[in-house]
Formats: sequence, structure tokens, C-alpha cells
Amino acid sequence: MQEGRLLTTPIHNVSVFSEFPGILTTPDRFIIVQGIIRCKMGEMPSFQLGVIGALFLSVASSVSIVICNKALMSNLGFPFATTLTSWHLMVTFCTLHAAQRLNLFESKSIDMKTVILFGILNGVSIGLLNLSLGFNSIGFYQMTKLAIIPFTVLLETLFLKKQFSQKIKLSLFVLLAGVGIASVTDLQLNFVGTVLSLLAIITTCVGQILTSTIQKRLNVSSTQLLYQSAPFQAAILFVSGPLVDQFLTRKNVFAHKYSSVVLAFIILSCIISVSVNFSTFMVIGKTSPVTYQVLGHLKTCLVLGFGYTLLHDPFTVRNIIGILVAIFGMGLYSYFCVQENKKKQSVDLSLASQMKDRDSTPILSMQDKEISHEARKSTKNSLV
Repeated sequence: MQEGRLLTTPIHNVSVFSEFPGILTTPDRFIIVQGIIRCKMGEMPSFQLGVIGALFLSVASSVSIVICNKALMSNLGFPFATTLTSWHLMVTFCTLHAAQRLNLFESKSIDMKTVILFGILNGVSIGLLNLSLGFNSIGFYQMTKLAIIPFTVLLETLFLKKQFSQKIKLSLFVLLAGVGIASVTDLQLNFVGTVLSLLAIITTCVGQILTSTIQKRLNVSSTQLLYQSAPFQAAILFVSGPLVDQFLTRKNVFAHKYSSVVLAFIILSCIISVSVNFSTFMVIGKTSPVTYQVLGHLKTCLVLGFGYTLLHDPFTVRNIIGILVAIFGMGLYSYFCVQENKKKQSVDLSLASQMKDRDSTPILSMQDKEISHEARKSTKNSLV
């Protein structure tokens, strides 16, 4: 049983060997250590390039879809955000299904109960965020989004035993303060809106933590997880979306007059959403839910800047100061994360090197003992 457990246990560092004394032979341990060193030194640059690519794709696609949806909802009078999200997810699933049929990626079976619950949870979180916006002022809604980061840190600390350094916490505080200064204006509270905001925070945090945890523990890629869960997210929003939108806008999405321009922007929004959904799962899987939220606030700053420069939205000194403080916080967060990752890699390589040195000596000693034993045996036989 222990051998089976060994094969399914991910090796994050060399200390895993201490959990299985006597199971691995010395040559096996030596080979695995060499593999760890090659992985740490050779594959890390490609992994970092993958992370940078995912971050860039997430920012570019998210800002693009905000611009597209702003034109669709503000200028063309299509206010049905929740229903539009369900269409986004359906198009995403159809695109991934076509890619899977073309063998662009391999589909991996995931426990159906896990996928269904995960998909429903993410769908509900989107609906709750939209309801929160409908029942609260824009300022309180922005506070709701700001609360996602500290709540995620709290949940990961309590339930996943993840440690966040004081430097990381400080950088997050600076970031949130900056975004708050730039985007939070009024804070009108009401009971229903507060409850909806709290539920939206909880479901969003849990959904993003599960997005990361499922990929790592079940060894599935972001594409595989999105492909499996998108139909259930789309289904829950396809059913609830028209009801939520009608409640918030007092309009029926099916009675709306769809002009050719509106249809063109809906199609464009759905196409961009494929990149948004794909990059979201990729960023969370390759980094962490907290890093994804930090990236989200960068998008907020970019959208505010875009609105000011191109759409001539009102902009104050407070907005400018807030954005600059937020960017400074993001810079601190990125710097501290890079430094901590380098320190962790250095420790892992040091442990691997120590294990390599420790295990190489017994191999030689064993060979010397075997040669010595054979020599004595040969001498003894010759004397007889």
C-alpha cells in the first residue's frame, strides 16, 4: 500500500523521502533527485514564461471585454449582464469541445460530483455579484470586490494552512488602499445588499480557491477543468440569468429588440470571453487566487485610465493618487513574490544537492564492499 501511495504523492521537495523510509532504493532516490534538479534548473524558465503569458492574456482579454460590454450596455442599451455571461460560458464550452475534437488538448475525466458542485458554485457567485451591484451603491460594490483578497487570505490560512509573509500582507494592504481611494466613492448600506455582498464574497473566494486546488490535487490543466465545468456554469446562469436581469432591470431579455449592431457586439463579447475564461483558470492554476485578485485590481486601474483618456470620463486628483498607490502596491506584491519564490527554489535546490551528495557515497561504498567480498571469496576458494 505504501508503494501505491508513493506513486500518487506529488514530490514538491526532497523532504518527501523522509515520509517513506526504506521504500526507495539508493539508485532510485539518486535518479529522482537528478530529475528534481533538472526540473528546477531547466523547466523553470518555461514555467515563468507560461505565467507571464497567462497574466498578459488575462489583462488584455479582460480590458477588451470591459470595453466591448461597456459599449453594448451603455451605448446600445443591452443591460442583461447575467444572461450575457451564460452565453459567454456556452460559447467557451463549444469552443473547447471543438478544440478537444481536433485533439488540441486531451480531455481528462474528473469526478462528476466535484465538477457539478464546482460549476454551480461559480455560476451562483456570478449571479450574486450582479445582485450585489443591483442592491448596493457602486461604492459599496467596489468595497465588496476589495474584500475578496483579505477573505481569500483568511480562508487559505485557516483551511489550507498557507502562510503569507508580513511583506506580502503589507503589499496587499497598500494595493487595496490605493484601489479603494481610486474607486470607492459612496458607501450606502442596506441589509439585503449587505447579505448579498457577503454571500458573493464567500462564493467567489471558495470558487477561486477550488479552481486552484482542483488543478493541483487532481493534476488537471486549466483547459481540462474549464472544459468539464463550463456546461454546468452556463446551465445555472442560463436558467437564473433572465430572472436576475429582469429583477434588476425590469426588462425581458427575450423581448429585447436585437439590431444587427447589438448582435455583432454580443458575438464579439462572446468571442473575447473565451480568452477571458481560459486565462482566468490558467492564472489561478499557475499562480494563486490572491495573485488573480491582484491582477483584477490592475485591470480596474487600466479601465479607469482608459475611461479617462479615450472616453473622457470624469477624473479627479483622488483617482490619480489612488491608481498610483495601487500600482505601487502591485509592484511591491510582485517583487516580494519573486523574492520568496527565488528563496524557496534555492532551498529546494540545496536540499536536492545534499540528498544527491548523501546518496552518491553509499553507492560507491556498496560497490567497494561487493568487490572486496568477491575478492575474499575468490582467495578463499583458491586456497581450498
